[in-house]
Amino acid sequence: MLAPWRTHLSAALHRNRSLVYAQYFQLATVRQDGTPANRTVVFRGFQQNSDRIQIVTDNRSAKIEEIESSSHAEACWYFPKTREQFRLRGTLILVNCESSDLELQAARQQVWANLSENARSGFAWPSPGRERSPLESFQVSPPDAKTPLDTFCLLLLEPHVVDFLQLRGEPQNRWIYTCQSNGDWIGRDVNP
Repeated sequence: MLAPWRTHLSAALHRNRSLVYAQYFQLATVRQDGTPANRTVVFRGFQQNSDRIQIVTDNRSAKIEEIESSSHAEACWYFPKTREQFRLRGTLILVNCESSDLELQAARQQVWANLSENARSGFAWPSPGRERSPLESFQVSPPDAKTPLDTFCLLLLEPHVVDFLQLRGEPQNRWIYTCQSNGDWIGRDVNP
């Protein structure tokens, strides 16, 4: 059974679909020194039959070290057309070429196949965050859509707490959903 907050998030995605940037949200992780790291990522859908949010990353990026140090993360997603905000706190699951879980590998393969040629090509570029490489090293042929490059990782954000705020109305409306140890979600109507 899907979490009750999914209905609200799916509706927000649908109502804001005309805004290309509605697919982008901020993901905060924790660096090895304990300081926060925040970046904008692209929503790649939900993992099939789950509430996990799919994100892609390069296994050479700083995010990988951060996730290995602490899997705690929080996403913040604002939908301007409907004036709704979602804060999703949870853990990140890294699915790389070495992951042994067949279901997670199938999800990784599916997300890879769904990427555009330009997005797949980025995983064949020189290592992110290193000294700038010559321009010709960025001119690569698009990788095969059937076989993910080893540099390609799927990140799954598994929410444990979702804070949903509707900024319309007087007063505004806010709900906090918390996942219980048995997997059930409890929702509370709270003051904005």
